[in-house]
Amino acid sequence: MKKAMIVIHGMHCASCASNIERSLKKIPGVRSASVSLIMKKGSVEFDESNSAGVTEDEIRNAVKRAGYEAKSITFS
Repeated sequence: MKKAMIVIHGMHCASCASNIERSLKKIPGVRSASVSLIMKKGSVEFDESNSAGVTEDEIRNAVKRAGYEAKSITFS
């Protein structure tokens, strides 16, 4: 299992965080996603067995579709 940490700009309320979580969970291969309004960060855990994996572009696009900006993404 791999993990990505995301710094997110533009969130103002708990509903914002929920919208981003839902968008991230729609990415194929994502096992879990959580977003903290207070920390302005999100995390995504995904399955490495997906041959394409989860890419930085997919994460950025999911955050953007929810109406926010992913400032930085770090994989571990």
